[in-house]
Amino acid sequence: MKRQTKLTSQEQQLHQSAAQQQLQQTAACEFATAEEMLRHDALHTPVPPAIAHRLKQSIGPMPAPPRPWWRRLFE
Repeated sequence: MKRQTKLTSQEQQLHQSAAQQQLQQTAACEFATAEEMLRHDALHTPVPPAIAHRLKQSIGPMPAPPRPWWRRLFE
């Protein structure tokens, strides 16, 4: 048998406000393009520290791009 408990009005209001807050937090966002969605996701998703460190290491020692031929010609 299940026990049935009666909630006070204050407890009911507390449960209702918690449910409303959860609904507001999970509100859907609409995006016009996939690019907007990806930008929004990138702003709101933290990068794990291990991945950020590896990324900095991989792009850190990149050499400068070569100068265009026309700049070398006129210098």
